Order: sequence, then structure tokens, then C-alpha cells
Amino acid sequence: MIFNIPADRRELPEGVKPEKIGAKEGTNDYKEIGYGGPAPPSGTHRYYFKLYALDTVLDLKEGATKQELEAAMKGHILAKAELMGKFAAAK
Repeated sequence: MIFNIPADRRELPEGVKPEKIGAKEGTNDYKEIGYGGPAPPSGTHRYYFKLYALDTVLDLKEGATKQELEAAMKGHILAKAELMGKFAAAK
């Protein structure tokens, strides 16, 4: 999770840490800060990438959980985009 991406940002450069662009990272499903990538145990799995336009900067610290982020965004969402990707482990 990345949050508080500056409104004037038009891209997220590959390999650049979010703090270098003024954003913060939250805790992922692995209970770590940072992107872990897809890791399905077997078969094909769906992964959702969500982007929200908010009317405020969130008062959250680095490492916030998904639940904390969703609670802080409540009432501040102006628009939302979602991308679903599929990934299958190599056989």
C-alpha cells in the first residue's frame, strides 16, 4: 500500500521508494512494509490494484494497516479506479 501520493504525481517510477516522492507505505499482507509481489500457493489468483483520489492528506504513519487506511479515507473519496490482474505460479 502506498498513500499520500502528491496530487501532482503522474507516475510512480520503478524502483523508487515512496518516501522519495513524498508518499508513505503501509503494511502489506506479509505484515511488512513494501511491495511483496504476487505469490499464489497454487493455481491462478486475482490481484486488485486500487487508486483513490481523496480530498485530504491522511494523518497516518508509515506502516499503517489496510483497515487504518480504509477508516481514514472514509468520507474523503472523490474518485476510484481499480485494476484486476491474474497471476499463476509457474509449473
